[in-house]
Amino acid sequence: MFINVLKRHRYICSVKYILVLLPLLFMSCKEQNNETNDQPLVEGPALKGKQSLATYADRMVRAKLGIQANEQVELKIYRAQLDADGIEDAIVTVNRLDFAMKEAMASANPAKRAELGYMGNFNYFFFFDGKLDMLSPPISIPSSPLLPLQVQFQNISSPDYQDILIDFRIRNASYKDFYTVSNHTPRRIFQFKNFDGLGTPLTEAYHFDYGAGSYGPQKNIFVLEGKLEALPTGADKNTYIPKIKPIERIKYTFFYLESEAKYLTKDAKK
Repeated sequence: MFINVLKRHRYICSVKYILVLLPLLFMSCKEQNNETNDQPLVEGPALKGKQSLATYADRMVRAKLGIQANEQVELKIYRAQLDADGIEDAIVTVNRLDFAMKEAMASANPAKRAELGYMGNFNYFFFFDGKLDMLSPPISIPSSPLLPLQVQFQNISSPDYQDILIDFRIRNASYKDFYTVSNHTPRRIFQFKNFDGLGTPLTEAYHFDYGAGSYGPQKNIFVLEGKLEALPTGADKNTYIPKIKPIERIKYTFFYLESEAKYLTKDAKK
């Protein structure tokens, strides 16, 4: 009988211990969930099973570009709806400055490579198709890896989805590429300078606006003049990002011509 009482006592103590422990477990789970929710949303929803887009993209980017595990790579994800399927897509940019500098150090003239801003194929972007759940082949933008690609989106080809605008640097000049997605593939339709001649007496700068299309639903692209900020004393002309003061004076007007599948000026059409 004494043994039964002892067993009953131990059972009651165990139950009490569990009842005390359960609230602590719930609190712990709640704290972990809060920490997860506070993480940046750059990785987005799960895909490819339970992988995040960032995890999947990092694995695929390294495989497609042959990037070694010890190479430092800057990878960024920009999300937008980029075609007419109604599903969110993404642009993944890749900057390989670490590889560019190591390659330059192994070259015959590393000082010259550095002076030229390590120009080469070290900036890439990939298109992630949200409907196909797939990453495109790499698209290289020859440029200086000292500054990574900058991505923006704009409704140009259609009000229902956005096009891709990518800024890149070539020494003391900056350029903007315009891409639209068709058949699950980004296609470049326009390119123009953001600025040129930074740090020299002869500079030029531009900004962009958009209006109703002359020959179709694609908007016209207006290139307007701008005033380039002077290079501060001691600043590196290859990496300094200057401000552009807009001047509301249209320099060029470009329109999309379906037969050419790109943007032209009126002079070019003639």
